[in-house]
Amino acid sequence: MQSPFANLSPVVKNLVIINIICFLPSLFYSHGFAGNSDPVAEYFGVYYFDSPLFRPWQVITHMFIHGGWFHIFMNMFVLFMFGPAVEYIMDSRRFLAFYFICGLGAIGLQMLVQAIEVHAVTGGVTIPLNYASNDPAVIAKLQAIYTAPMVGASGAIFGVLIAFGMLYPNVELMIMFIPVPVKAKYIIPVYILIELSLGIGQFGGDNVAHFAHLGGALLGFIFVKAWHLQGPRDFRS
Repeated sequence: MQSPFANLSPVVKNLVIINIICFLPSLFYSHGFAGNSDPVAEYFGVYYFDSPLFRPWQVITHMFIHGGWFHIFMNMFVLFMFGPAVEYIMDSRRFLAFYFICGLGAIGLQMLVQAIEVHAVTGGVTIPLNYASNDPAVIAKLQAIYTAPMVGASGAIFGVLIAFGMLYPNVELMIMFIPVPVKAKYIIPVYILIELSLGIGQFGGDNVAHFAHLGGALLGFIFVKAWHLQGPRDFRS
């Protein structure tokens, strides 16, 4: 039986393998073998830059840590499906750089949004030493920003997804609950608008870093344009 990795492009194949390997330690904690906390996410997920839990390496390591089976499955599925076609156009070295650039763009925009939120309640992008608040909503907001790590490759994956849509706009995709194929150039912009509305809306119970997704998508768009990349003629508009 042929390996499912046999026909993958080299960078995509290695990224999928590394992400799966990095996910395995979290399974030990998620099944309750060592309590409810996951020190892998706590140590390698990325925190707001002013958090005492922030470490410089987290801006890279957070891309290889995922918050559950569904999280890693969706990210790796998108990378598996769309990454090879993008890597084919870029070449492996440039694709690897692109992947990390989009991941860094994701955390950059997410931290910018967090800085704006912190400034709105404290008057600065860091918490002043003498700052105090009796408002439970403000305390909860600051606690979420300073103590909740962001994990996952979603920012980099959104960059790959945007690149695919720009390079192969006329490829028809089947989407769940839509009975007919839809071209990538129509699906992906709608997806971005949904992410934007969810990020702005900040709906209760939504712990997804939507602005990180948008940051990855934005950097993906910029670099595809800056590098003057074009897909095969048959798939362009």
